[in-house]
Amino acid sequence: MNKKKIGAVFYWSASIVLLIVIVGFFAPDFLETVTAQTQEMISSIFGWYYLIIVSIFVLVCLFFIVSPYGKIKLGKEEDQPEFKLPSWFALLFSAGMGTGLLFWGAAEPISHYALDSPTVEPGSDEAILESMRFVFFHWGLHAWGIYAIVAICLGYFKFRKEESGTISSALSPLMDSEGAWGMIINVIAVVATVSGIATTLGFGAVQINGGITFLTGIGESFLFQLGIIAVITVLYLISSATGIQKGIRYLSNTNMVLAGVLLLFVIIAGPTLFSLNIFTNTIGEYLQSLPEMSFRIAPTDPDARAWINDWTIFYWAWWMAWSPYVGTFVARVSKGRTLRQFTVGVLLAPSIVGFIWFSFLGGSSIFLESQQGANLSSLATEEMLFGLLDHLPLATVMSILAIVLIAIFFITSGDSATFVLGMQTSNGDTNPARRVKFIWGILLSAIATILLYSGGLQAVENTMIIAAFPFSIVMLLMIFALLKALRKERKEQKQANTR
Repeated sequence: MNKKKIGAVFYWSASIVLLIVIVGFFAPDFLETVTAQTQEMISSIFGWYYLIIVSIFVLVCLFFIVSPYGKIKLGKEEDQPEFKLPSWFALLFSAGMGTGLLFWGAAEPISHYALDSPTVEPGSDEAILESMRFVFFHWGLHAWGIYAIVAICLGYFKFRKEESGTISSALSPLMDSEGAWGMIINVIAVVATVSGIATTLGFGAVQINGGITFLTGIGESFLFQLGIIAVITVLYLISSATGIQKGIRYLSNTNMVLAGVLLLFVIIAGPTLFSLNIFTNTIGEYLQSLPEMSFRIAPTDPDARAWINDWTIFYWAWWMAWSPYVGTFVARVSKGRTLRQFTVGVLLAPSIVGFIWFSFLGGSSIFLESQQGANLSSLATEEMLFGLLDHLPLATVMSILAIVLIAIFFITSGDSATFVLGMQTSNGDTNPARRVKFIWGILLSAIATILLYSGGLQAVENTMIIAAFPFSIVMLLMIFALLKALRKERKEQKQANTR
């Protein structure tokens, strides 16, 4: 793409985001109503579509692991990985799910167990096992399969075929990626990315507010959340100026250490045996029931269908909205790895760590609720983590640690996002200009703030589900383009070997 088209992608996508901000500021009720109605329509009409395509993404990833294509590198044959395994894992994990794991680690299992079980009576023994099974489902192979697909496509075309690294460049075997359709696709990807990240930033601000409220009793308010967003924005803009090798990498490694400390504390201080049993039992149930859960749409049960829309469809849309961001970032830090190495690492390692995380934080929460009458389910969602910690030793110290960890994940997400958005609106430049990253940093915080102002987290979630829908179509096209390019490369290699 030339400079004029770079400008077109940037200005169109930034203008759309700015328009949402303006409408949300001057007509918050209108924005909330429109996003809610649109989200309801998409979830109701296209729920089946979301379930099928996300399952396709997982199957394609498994295909890359076992097929001969797995030997192909995300880069030239002589390229070697830029980051060692621990740093690489920390980078992709922090970018992929950090804030979400902290927000939902205790909250989702408790919600499924005590408030809104998928198929059984809330509060029952069956609800304990079912709640954890669906948590694994939402945060396991399907989530990382979505991320892996986008990252593989971008990494292959960027580092092996020397394309620009924009989303449209991964469609070069199918279309003119530098034409009008290429620009439209890049704008869709950027708007989806902004929506997905705004959701996470909204979760982070609300949970930091919730943690401080739980500790001090000062109360939750939009103005307080605005102040949190403002402070974090300044910090992640400062970090983004240092680049991946410094700011983002150091923060990601710090995240992993602090998250490890928090997890180790809960393992030791919580009901360890109960959580280990939950982990072991749920792994088996998850693997056995994975096909059934993957395609469960409940066409004859309105209540069950509403649950699927509120949870499963929400998560699939969230991961797809995040996938241009996570995919771009993970592709950027994965140069030199083979398709097989990359796919195994991205699918399995974060999923297993997530399963352990939920088994101990969620398992401990359920134990306290079901066995000791802790009543964590009566707390606001953003306070459930702190409610769990309040029933363990060193409650204040660990709650402060949790707030610090949320803030650092918040900074890392914003830092990584400004890099990815800068790259996607700068013709795939892996070192985008600081002013471009700065503008996106401001817009990210602005849209998270406006959506919280107009309708709280629900408005943020609605907007993200809407933005994810068109990008899901782009993802399907990316798979077709990648398979076409891989077949062509494989054919060329065979011809070369026979000469």
